Amino acid sequence: MTYRKLTEEEIKSLILNGSFCEDWSTIEVHSAFSPHNIRNVSFSGHVKIGLLLKKFTSPGGVPKQSGIYNATIHNCIIDDDVYINQVKNHLANYHIKKNVIIENVDSLFVSEETSFGNGIRVAVLNETGGREIAMYDELSAHTAYLMAFYRHRPVLIDQLLKKADDFAKGVTSAMGTIEEGAHLVNCRTIQNVRIGKHAFIEGVYRLVNGTINSSLEDPSYIGPGVIAQDFITASGSEVTESSMISKCFVGQGTVLAKQYSAENSVFFANCQGFHGEACSIFAGPYTVSHHKSTLLIAGYYSFLNAGSGSNQSNHMYKLGPIHQGVVERGSKTTSDSYLLWPAKIGAFSLVMGRHYRNPDTADLPFSYLIENTDESFLAPGVNLRSIGTIRDARKWPRRDRRKDPVLLDAIVFNLLSPYSIQKMIKGIKVLIDLKSTSGPTSEYYMYNSVKITASALDRGIQMYRIGITKFLGNGLVKKLELADFSNREEMLKAIAPISKQGSGEWVDMAGLLVPKEEVDQLVNDVEKGIVTTAGELNKRFVSFKDHYFDWAWNWIVPRLKTEAGLDVESVSVQQVMDYVEEWKNAVVKLDQMMYEDARKEFTLKSQTGFGIDGKEETRMCDFENVRGEFTSHPAVTDILEHIEKKSNLASKVLDKLSKIL
Repeated sequence: MTYRKLTEEEIKSLILNGSFCEDWSTIEVHSAFSPHNIRNVSFSGHVKIGLLLKKFTSPGGVPKQSGIYNATIHNCIIDDDVYINQVKNHLANYHIKKNVIIENVDSLFVSEETSFGNGIRVAVLNETGGREIAMYDELSAHTAYLMAFYRHRPVLIDQLLKKADDFAKGVTSAMGTIEEGAHLVNCRTIQNVRIGKHAFIEGVYRLVNGTINSSLEDPSYIGPGVIAQDFITASGSEVTESSMISKCFVGQGTVLAKQYSAENSVFFANCQGFHGEACSIFAGPYTVSHHKSTLLIAGYYSFLNAGSGSNQSNHMYKLGPIHQGVVERGSKTTSDSYLLWPAKIGAFSLVMGRHYRNPDTADLPFSYLIENTDESFLAPGVNLRSIGTIRDARKWPRRDRRKDPVLLDAIVFNLLSPYSIQKMIKGIKVLIDLKSTSGPTSEYYMYNSVKITASALDRGIQMYRIGITKFLGNGLVKKLELADFSNREEMLKAIAPISKQGSGEWVDMAGLLVPKEEVDQLVNDVEKGIVTTAGELNKRFVSFKDHYFDWAWNWIVPRLKTEAGLDVESVSVQQVMDYVEEWKNAVVKLDQMMYEDARKEFTLKSQTGFGIDGKEETRMCDFENVRGEFTSHPAVTDILEHIEKKSNLASKVLDKLSKIL
């Protein structure tokens, strides 16, 4: 855009409209500029002004005209069709792009050269430092995972921090930007903050040194009473309702509201923080805390549901807050649960009660960790049969709030995966070894500071075997369903592994399930300088996600041999048919367990409090009208439909196989 100096007539018109400038020669305007939409404005420094012609309607149907009214403007570039009104103190050192609305703002300024929150170190997990994550606009959960947990690879850490710092240098400026279509309304102080496209900021109390990333497809919202310092928020995020954040990264689709308080924490895709507080946490995707008395501190979580009053301690009153905890994906904490760090909780576990003995249940996923008479008891595998576990797994993809075409976090949602099944396989070995070491007549067994009763141990082995059969069979049946074959040789070719890639150990990189060998290769590539930018790093993570199903099958093939005795290179058709039957039985058995678990929600005990002014018939009628009939409940119908669907699938595959027998 080309600018020109003001004419004498334009200067006179501006002065008549109540505007002032010590040196009008420092003001440049669009060639077709009109001064009529500028009133009561004090200019200083170098200011450029575009065309101010657009008319628009504000909420409530109030007609308005773009322009600058009742403001102090210093050293700004103001693009076309901007509306600025009632800047009480000053608007300084900003490039304000097209169609921006700024109304009733106390102060909006850049006070010094700044990187707008980029490069800030966030002390996650350990409050005293050692696992710092460097924030930047394109930070993904997976990059943060490497920064926090791969401290044994110092060259990698140096490279990752350098990438963050290089990114920060690239955006460092003494001039801020308010991108096209952003709205800033009824705000107090905004200092050294860069604002993205179509962001909506209203009623904030104080924002200092940060970036509000946003997009047309997925605008961000910063709402009333928010105080934020040293922060970055991603597109589609919301921070509102008097929440307070300091040294925080807020990921895509994340909502922090209802007076939530967080410091030195990172929140990735689709987290929710209401009422409670967070300190030095790594909140992987779908970490959820909804309760006023809930504290998350010095922990790593993902797909977590934190109950009311859930709490952790990260020091034992000796060397200070140096301890950390890991709660693996998909876990829940019940009301008033407590964990003394250090501790490690296995994937998809339920934590109930208070636990002071630093449990480590990582190799026993899908478990209940329960307090009984001040002791920690573990029931391995029982969460596999919980209707709540399946309900959670199905709702996560449906609750993905991200609409931006560029997703920073590459999430694999699968409940059963090589990651969780490898833990079940290891879990069976752990339980069998416990039994053989302590003797088959023991009433309970000690494992990593928790007690496992004899009956719970036997049930855990059974549940894990069912889960393993279900997952391995899922992969095999899907291959057979999609393949075309007319003889055994063609069948063997159809189920052959694509490669050996992914056949080893798997890890969960904050929501991304991936073979460890791929992570190691990526780490090597970063250390050698093959991966040079943050963008390239994120592309690799997306590639990992895209390859998930191929790599998962490569992992399944050798486990079919070791766990089920099926060698895909030489298996007979009859063996495959037998295993399909075994798979169907495992699926149906698990579904029937979940069906019975769901039925507990409809027992007479569950009806307590219903039919408040009547007898049993009234209570049952009231319960039915509020909760619905058991057989028509969506979760129950889902189970019944799943049984029918998988049974039909088994019949279809068995029919295909019988034709080549």
